[in-house]
Amino acid sequence: MTSRLNDPVRGLYCNRTLNMRRIRAIGYDMDYTLIHYHMREWEKRAYHFIKEGLQRDNWPVQELEFDPDLAIRGLIIDCELGNIVKANRFGYVKRAFHGTTALTFEEKRDLYERTLIDLRDDRWVFLNTLFSISEACIYMQLVDLLDEGRIGRSIGYADLYERVRRTLDEAHMEGRLKQEIIEHPEKFVDLDQEMPLALLDQKMAGKKMVLITNSEWSYAAPMLEYAFDPFLPKGMTWRDLFDISIVGARKPEFFSSSSPAFRVVTEDGMLREQSGLLEEGKVYVGGNAALIERTLDLSGEEMLYVGDHLFVDVNVSKNVLRWRTALIVRELETEIETLAAFADSQDKLAEMMERKEGMEAEFSALRLRVQRMKEGYGPVSNGSIESLEEKMRELRQRLVDLDSEIAPLARTSGTLMNPNWGTLMRTGKDKSHFARQVERYADIYTGRVSNFLHHTPFVYLRSHRGSLPHDDVVEREFAPDALEPLR
Repeated sequence: MTSRLNDPVRGLYCNRTLNMRRIRAIGYDMDYTLIHYHMREWEKRAYHFIKEGLQRDNWPVQELEFDPDLAIRGLIIDCELGNIVKANRFGYVKRAFHGTTALTFEEKRDLYERTLIDLRDDRWVFLNTLFSISEACIYMQLVDLLDEGRIGRSIGYADLYERVRRTLDEAHMEGRLKQEIIEHPEKFVDLDQEMPLALLDQKMAGKKMVLITNSEWSYAAPMLEYAFDPFLPKGMTWRDLFDISIVGARKPEFFSSSSPAFRVVTEDGMLREQSGLLEEGKVYVGGNAALIERTLDLSGEEMLYVGDHLFVDVNVSKNVLRWRTALIVRELETEIETLAAFADSQDKLAEMMERKEGMEAEFSALRLRVQRMKEGYGPVSNGSIESLEEKMRELRQRLVDLDSEIAPLARTSGTLMNPNWGTLMRTGKDKSHFARQVERYADIYTGRVSNFLHHTPFVYLRSHRGSLPHDDVVEREFAPDALEPLR
């Protein structure tokens, strides 16, 4: 399903049918959901603070530089081997790097031929959000240093990742990165003036609006003011948009805990513990999802939660509470545009691959005929063994020539969006592991919240008929215009 403007880039994409008329409350995450950041600028600064923290402990990282193309969202760190991998929907590794070096097909096969990725295993770290790019980049570079013997030999690949993660957490705890963003939001924030209107439409349509963010009050308030207030009606602020605002939510525990809520009573963040139900129009720190349900007298499928984190936002809210879920996939817009620009070449590649399959089938049939003639079994075949083998040699050469045409297009197809990893939602012809998680946990997904604007708060989003490998054959061979008329 695409928007009324017929623009696929601004579409809402539906995995599970969702009737917005039955949604009575909509919850929103903030970072990379209501507020979009310039990823390269944010992650470059995050990288800087990780590097700075390591330098304080005399790690040899002075020469390292942030490379945003080293990693994308949806990759998986193998903490056991120091690799970073991209898997398909079944968990098979399709691409892999050790440190900053791509593994060859043979190396990848030897390491992962019998390995299926299970994200429940601590061996694997799934890069869920765009906030993961800086830590993945410096981790890959540190693996190189570790292999070169420039980092203490007592540390392993898993320890290395934990150190990167801890150093980044410390930088966030110090608050310097977020303070930079508060002071210079124009450098880091991608403003979307349509977003406040989309939320206003939902509010005026009778939906209860709820903000649920892990960001603390001191950061959320100025950022929402910057991103929303200039585009709201005169005299209205972001706080008027939300019936309940929760900051410092501590997701994912927020969805399953019974933590108390504290009301923000002064602009500098003084708190007072809340007893009983929440008061509409107020801002709270902490609390829990069950308290929101009791306050609004709503539950389960009457609630829609919108966020950007596959696990923290959509997985847990669906599994624990059965809320409906919407995932914001910021990269989706660029991916759709990139694939559209490559569409003619993709059609050409598909046509050549179909020809190759036909030629391979013909070659295999000839090979079987020769085998039967040599072994003296099966039906009698026309022609001599020599003539059939000559046809096989000719066909093999035609396949070699065709492969030389296919190869450059296939390489280009595999590097769309990112030279190392390709697109977010696919790995080769198959869905990526990230896409499988989206399919499994997100009822709908889209590139940005303001895409709701093009569908109205009353839209009935219907999922498409699920596709199976034999569907194309059935549609091609048994479509009405492919059948002979009855006589």
